[in-house]
Amino acid sequence: MAKTIMIVDDSATIRHRVAGTLRQAGYEVLEGCDGQDALERLDALDGQKIHLIVSDLNMPRLDGIGLLKAVRTLAHYRFTPVIMLTTVSEEDKQREGREAGARAWLLKPFDGTSLLNAVHQLVLP
Repeated sequence: MAKTIMIVDDSATIRHRVAGTLRQAGYEVLEGCDGQDALERLDALDGQKIHLIVSDLNMPRLDGIGLLKAVRTLAHYRFTPVIMLTTVSEEDKQREGREAGARAWLLKPFDGTSLLNAVHQLVLP
């Protein structure tokens, strides 16, 4: 059975590119268009296992760090690893992300190999 990864990004182009890379590697992919949408989708999954979340930082309604903090309060998903995939490279934001629980910080534009290396290292069994 394929492992499931949720992609959260307000850019449909980025979601499509990340989803294509992950699907080619054999993962099942769910998508959210911002942090609030992702939380609503997680709630609707009713505890279905998500093996990893890949999230943008800057999004409307709820940003990536807000999403990460909210996910850490959800019983079914509090230990789900999160990769931040963003254009933001400032050390202060990266530190804030790590403190909120981000396991990796990848910069856009990204290449598929780097993304898959991070995913393979962090995806839950």
